[in-house]
Amino acid sequence: MFVLAHLSDLHLAARPRLSELPNKRGLGFINWQRGRKKVHRAEVLDAVTRDLKACAPDHTAVTGDLVNLSLPAEYARARDWLKTLGPPSDVTVTLGNHDVYVPGAARLPVEFWGEYMRGDDSAEPGTFPFLRRRGAVALIVLSSAVPTAPLLATGRLGERQLSRLAALLDETSGLFRVVLIHHPPVSPARRHLRRLTDARQFRQVLAAKGAELVLHGHDHRRSLIWLEGPHRSIPTVGVPSASARAPHHREHAAGFNIFRIDGEPDAWRCEVTTRMWDADGRVRELERETLW
Repeated sequence: MFVLAHLSDLHLAARPRLSELPNKRGLGFINWQRGRKKVHRAEVLDAVTRDLKACAPDHTAVTGDLVNLSLPAEYARARDWLKTLGPPSDVTVTLGNHDVYVPGAARLPVEFWGEYMRGDDSAEPGTFPFLRRRGAVALIVLSSAVPTAPLLATGRLGERQLSRLAALLDETSGLFRVVLIHHPPVSPARRHLRRLTDARQFRQVLAAKGAELVLHGHDHRRSLIWLEGPHRSIPTVGVPSASARAPHHREHAAGFNIFRIDGEPDAWRCEVTTRMWDADGRVRELERETLW
């Protein structure tokens, strides 16, 4: 059995200098001060992290938005947190829109977390998509993170990543293929400014090639939808922010998922356990569900 943990959207923050707050960062800082700093709390993330580690997963997937405004001090905090989870061989990271909040920050994730974003056969870290094989499990990691204008939080994969995704899904046929991405492949109309802009093309690749599981963040909600696959539907699972102290608008309190994967091709077994922060300040099991 392979045990995979999934969490997302830490939004680790640091106090910015005035010179670091032009344009989008300034608006983001105002949003943080007006309410988000009360939602994303270090003590919640600490409790979630302790509980996750107590589950002793074989591997942990982090699907983006580790930082809040793409400040250098935030990347350093995130790197220190990643080290508490385990070595880069046991932790896989992809990027969210907050990780490349402004164009000038594009190089910083690789500088600080590059080894957590390196494929088994990749010479250069941070080249997406990349592949990591762990026993019978294949982790295929995409980046939907692109810098956007103020008030936008859209993502995009682009033709090169989509083409390479199709090839990797073919290459890993027969393994339990887990696709990691930040933005969800389906967004409601009210989240038009936060959607994956080429979600339809992404879904078309999955419908043609198949996958056993898709994991994402971004919406700060626990969710399960089923996407079309060539032979059977593909479970697509989202998690809340790992640092959210309490529900916020349509978002859920902090949590993470544990997937227990076993079996073989045409006879896979996969159970997901959802663990969430509650009003008593504890992380508890919320539910279990069989996906395969």
